[in-house]
Amino acid sequence: MPRGALVRLLLVVGLLAGCAALALTREPRLGLDLRGGTQITLQASDSPSGVVADAEATDRAIEVLRGRVDALGISEPTLTRAGEDRIIVELPDVQDPREAVETIGRTAQLTVHPVVRGGLASAEEEPSDEGNQILPSDQGDFIEVGPTSLEGDDITSAAAVQRQNSTDWTVAVDFSGDGSRAFGTLTAAAACAQGDAKRIAIVLDDEVISSPGVNTTPCGGSITGSTDITGNFTVDEAKDLSVLIEGGALPLPVEVIEQRTVGPTLGRAAIDASWKAGVIGLLTTGLFIALVYRFVGVLATIALTSYALLAYAMLVGLGSTLTLPGLAGFVLAIGLAIDANVLVFERAREEYAANPSAGLRRALMVGFNKAWTAIIDSNVTTLLAAALLFLLGSGPIKGFGVTLTIGVVASMVSALVIARVLTELGVSNRWVAGRPAFTGIGSVGRVRTWLERRDPDLMRRRGTWLGISAAALVLAVTGMVTQGLNLGVEFTGGRVLEYSTSSPLTADRAREVVADAGYPEATVQESDDDKISVRTGQISDDEAVAIETALGDAAGGATKQRDEKIGASLGSELRDKALIAFGIALLVQMIYLAIRFKWTFGVSAVLAMFHDVVIVTGIFAWLDKPIDGIFLAAALTIIGLSVNDTVVVFDRVRERWQASRPEESFTSLANKAAVETMPRTVNTGLGAMFILAALAVLGGDSLQDFAIALLLGLVIGTYSSVFTATPLVTYLQERWPMSRATKVRRQREPEDSGAVV
Repeated sequence: MPRGALVRLLLVVGLLAGCAALALTREPRLGLDLRGGTQITLQASDSPSGVVADAEATDRAIEVLRGRVDALGISEPTLTRAGEDRIIVELPDVQDPREAVETIGRTAQLTVHPVVRGGLASAEEEPSDEGNQILPSDQGDFIEVGPTSLEGDDITSAAAVQRQNSTDWTVAVDFSGDGSRAFGTLTAAAACAQGDAKRIAIVLDDEVISSPGVNTTPCGGSITGSTDITGNFTVDEAKDLSVLIEGGALPLPVEVIEQRTVGPTLGRAAIDASWKAGVIGLLTTGLFIALVYRFVGVLATIALTSYALLAYAMLVGLGSTLTLPGLAGFVLAIGLAIDANVLVFERAREEYAANPSAGLRRALMVGFNKAWTAIIDSNVTTLLAAALLFLLGSGPIKGFGVTLTIGVVASMVSALVIARVLTELGVSNRWVAGRPAFTGIGSVGRVRTWLERRDPDLMRRRGTWLGISAAALVLAVTGMVTQGLNLGVEFTGGRVLEYSTSSPLTADRAREVVADAGYPEATVQESDDDKISVRTGQISDDEAVAIETALGDAAGGATKQRDEKIGASLGSELRDKALIAFGIALLVQMIYLAIRFKWTFGVSAVLAMFHDVVIVTGIFAWLDKPIDGIFLAAALTIIGLSVNDTVVVFDRVRERWQASRPEESFTSLANKAAVETMPRTVNTGLGAMFILAALAVLGGDSLQDFAIALLLGLVIGTYSSVFTATPLVTYLQERWPMSRATKVRRQREPEDSGAVV
């Protein structure tokens, strides 16, 4: 065995052993869309008292909110800051978030006021002084309160306690130094007052949560340091009040701008569907590659099975969260791993056909070396799209960006390290080396042979191909204009509720039930597995429960599977971010390709990518399918897949042009490059289609639309690489020519090629 091959074999064994150890000793962190539970996003804003909503103040607010959540008794909650002024609260297994939202979502700062007068009949009473407020009190009346005497920051703690020799529950409140002095002044004035003016009001979110009387202090005296609030409380009432008083001491006001609830059965079904799609995709893709590339295809398929172990180990090792779109990202990366193998094997076939006397092993090693730049370029462009998903996406879409990145890296290791070791060892065997046809790289293949015999001049009709692309764009834009885009709640704001019912309920009947419940404007549809989906404007949690109750009464029971509530401001922001992400993705890809090739290549590729995404969007408009966060992930992935294909063609164009004779034209060489790479394009496309088809069939509503978008993008992107991007670059070459290289790099011998793994 060659020394380089032995070193790589030992590295592979060590890598797989380490990955297996990680996989066996660590549990994955599941997102709430897989585990089930509620996620709440809070937006902090500047305090009226002048506290700026920066990272430091938001972190202080998180600590206060953590106390509120802990007091609710929710197991394993997670509170994290997103950016400077947003807080993400994850509550696993919480299916009815009303109490949690009511407690942690209270937005106002806690304030304490003097009571000017009480016993008022309604809030319509006129305040006796400017700056006073009329508020409903905890004692059932309306009271007039004066200006703020102290704020929540002045309260250091509040707890439900039973004092010695007493069975009554009270709330013990402690003050800071400034708070003690302010409370002393307030209670001294109340102690000398008469009637309701002896009360003080503790106000949270414009609601009086407690208005006790100052009864134990003589006129002229004051209460400082700490105090007890009494009122014949039960233990639960005392605990609830203490949570509100202590938890109300937020340094910043917060507002609930997003809320998502997913049932546990939906997550389990998604996991089952995704792993089944992954296994089916892996088997069908592996079988296809084995049929096309024979012995080396079988070895590549064996290497591909290590992909799952590599990706899973990287996921748990980095502590990343696995989300529903993330599962799709892992499955999709299988196709990317196959792409690298196909590139290598096609190159190896060419090398062996050109120099069969050098042997199979050398042809394979040269194939790995020559395919290296195309593999790196195509995967870097996919990683750029994944990075944009992470930076500009939200919620589960960030998870898709992370897992797609992990999947791409794992697929490259599988294809370029493990597959290389196995195939190099395989073709080094004497029996195998003597049977080139058995290996799968002994000939260029039937498709390539047929193409070379026919020698089609695709670029002769380059104007026609661009005309077809332009017509498809017009048709897509017409659909977007005339049909409109069915924007999801992520981009418009509102609420989407999905229920499974005990007995089947038609969409028409469900629509009647929801209308009778008071929501005639709601959009009601049937989804997969006889689920009912209801989309409304902004409604409260109690109103959502009313819809669930009405559907349950009509169908003998209803179980909430999904609940997403997006604020209008957040929807507008996410919509803007989606457009920015799309623009940045095109710009970044263009810059990268301009550096790696020439700016004319970058412009051609970007126009082809724009063409692909617009056509897929137009098809979704004609089909009235949702344009939501999942579609955004698909659109950015389409950009990665599209440029992946285009890079392979452009890499061959550049190689042929730099090694060409002066009399050869760029257009004829571009045509030859497109024809030569067509077997790779077809084989890779079919491999990815098997996987996406499995996702489309098994993935449920959300992943089904995602897979359909990617399938469309894959087909259109495959077309545009040859029939849109390549014709465009030939036209641009005529105006701004790319110079030929002055020298061609010498190909290294196989044994020296061990530096590339």
